[in-house]
Amino acid sequence: MTRSTETIEARQKRLLWRASHRGIREMDVLLGGFARARVTAMGEAELAELETIIAIPDHDILSWATGQAPVPVGQATPLLTELLAFRP
Repeated sequence: MTRSTETIEARQKRLLWRASHRGIREMDVLLGGFARARVTAMGEAELAELETIIAIPDHDILSWATGQAPVPVGQATPLLTELLAFRP
């Protein structure tokens, strides 16, 4: 099955796995917890945005979440802002 024919349930499951297996434990907790809390309510646009967020390097997201660095203007989407405010 290609991504264009992937069911929404399969896409959600794939994103949940990718969000929870990051390589940095803190990111597994933050991004995985956020995905578990939100992914089933996401529509196509938010799922696509989550895929984009998942592609961002862990160290960047972690530095934004801890306030060590500001989020670049081009990446400050509503979903990323919600993720950074999320507390598992």
